[in-house]
Amino acid sequence: MTVSGVTDSTSIRVEIERIASKYKASEHCFFSRLGQADSDHIRKPDVLGELLLRYQAAMHSTRAMAYCLPMLDSPALRKRKLRILVDDDGLEGGDTHHYQLTRAFEKLGAELKIDDEAYGDLDTLQSKVDGKTAKFISAVRDMYLRSLGAWAIAEVMSDDWLHALADGLEKHFPKIVDEPYFAECFNGHVEERHGLEALELAEMVCAGRPELAERTISDAKEMAQKLNHLWDSLLEVVEPN
Repeated sequence: MTVSGVTDSTSIRVEIERIASKYKASEHCFFSRLGQADSDHIRKPDVLGELLLRYQAAMHSTRAMAYCLPMLDSPALRKRKLRILVDDDGLEGGDTHHYQLTRAFEKLGAELKIDDEAYGDLDTLQSKVDGKTAKFISAVRDMYLRSLGAWAIAEVMSDDWLHALADGLEKHFPKIVDEPYFAECFNGHVEERHGLEALELAEMVCAGRPELAERTISDAKEMAQKLNHLWDSLLEVVEPN
């Protein structure tokens, strides 16, 4: 099977990396305009709260659906997936990336729109966010059940967008990069490791089931496009009409 030049499992990595480069998050205008925006606007509790809600809701959907990833069902593959899940949800003392992000924004003065524990059922969460973020959540819910493509490219792209987000916020909040949500990821290169691991797992699965190559690449491309739409949503908060 040939899919956009993909003829074997090793080409899965090349194609996902190519898509990630084409849709590189840090090149989206949201991140540069976040840094260039008027600080008085960005520091408004309501603005910070809306940025948190949209971004946190989107990230929650990817974390929740990671538990449902298909094909990673052998003991060895479950073990490898679990290591990534633990990095997100099994931090020391019961901490998680979700809680870390909320704490960081609370310190900045954000007005919390919903409680942390309200980030649960994805159908319910969709009703609490704007249309673009709701569509992102819906797409994640579908794609993460079909293949490893959407998950793999999100893991590959996350280090780039986390650095871009930190850079944009740092213009208004110089100490934001010291917050555990960013500092622990950057210092430990967590997201880079996750990206490499996700690519390898996608390769392994497609090597054993080459009929999944087309869907894997298709979902990777769709996820990259949906992330672009998510940044569009966040841009609306930074630059309201």
